[in-house]
Amino acid sequence: MIFGRSERGKPPVEPVTLKILVAGGFGVGKTTFVGAVSEIRPLRTEELLTEAGRPVDDTRGVESKRTTTVAMDFGRITLREDLVLYLFGTPGQERFWFMWDELSEGALGAVVLVDTRRLEDCFAAVDYFERRSIPFLVGVNCFEGAARYPEEAVRQALDLDEDVPVVLCDARDKQSVKDVLVGVVQHAMAYSARHRQSVTT
Repeated sequence: MIFGRSERGKPPVEPVTLKILVAGGFGVGKTTFVGAVSEIRPLRTEELLTEAGRPVDDTRGVESKRTTTVAMDFGRITLREDLVLYLFGTPGQERFWFMWDELSEGALGAVVLVDTRRLEDCFAAVDYFERRSIPFLVGVNCFEGAARYPEEAVRQALDLDEDVPVVLCDARDKQSVKDVLVGVVQHAMAYSARHRQSVTT
């Protein structure tokens, strides 16, 4: 599938809207990811971290983090004039996971952001999408000072199926985030086509 503008001279078409989830552990960069690419002012539901929450909010590797998402992040990006993505960033802490079922309703696919310093934090998101047969892509958010690992090493560490894409990205960079979103749409469409074929054969 090629992403670009519609041909000139053709009348405007009603855009197809697709829902993409952005998931991962606490402090992995989901809010930054959505904000970097959204063409509207992102809706954020962040609250200040409190001393009461410190025993359950593991801030190892993200000691400077002062806020946390308590419901969701929401943004929008137009990939081309007839294709719009709505982005829903999920809360990372376990106590907010009850909202994931609601957020995942009708989603085409998902991005699971990971931090190689805290790889175990994304296991729950990977498991969630695998169990519900929601196609997902793993985006390795390359934090400054964190060790860089090849995609295949991350795949093995997460025990991912061969068809799950793994890409390196920078959640602060608009083009990097856009590339990840194009990748997850392409993967989700290919996944759906394979599923339809298996049902009919």
